[in-house]
Amino acid sequence: MEDTSPTSQTSMDSHDRLESFGIYKLARQLFDDFWGDSELLAKDFRGRELAKQQVRSLDSVCANIEEGFGRGFGKELPQHLKIARGEARESRGRYERCQHLLPANLINQRTAILDHIIGGLTKTIVTIEARQKRQSAATAIVSRHPSPVTRHSP
Repeated sequence: MEDTSPTSQTSMDSHDRLESFGIYKLARQLFDDFWGDSELLAKDFRGRELAKQQVRSLDSVCANIEEGFGRGFGKELPQHLKIARGEARESRGRYERCQHLLPANLINQRTAILDHIIGGLTKTIVTIEARQKRQSAATAIVSRHPSPVTRHSP
């Protein structure tokens, strides 16, 4: 099974980590797949409006993952992944609302992919935040016991 955690590749630079992040690759593929979906939606004026919003939210999933990785692996990464997850939920709901314009099997396929993206982002966020919490706790424990060099004599 592919490791979708962005921190599993510690020796690679952030671009390489991004390209190996399975959830990102899935989001990029879904964005590419939407091009065909948008052609179906464009046949109806309501579909064109939905397509405008869908292209923005699907793009935002990718863009927020990219920005989070671009800013490094500090506190900002989980925040950007949370935004990407929210955009993925928005996209999933919009696909469901396209039921009058897109075939049911297509909607089911796209929403299943979005469910996978949402789950993967959630798992990654939880993993990163848990590690950050452990690191903060370890730092706090170390700082409670200053070295003898820094202690003041009574």
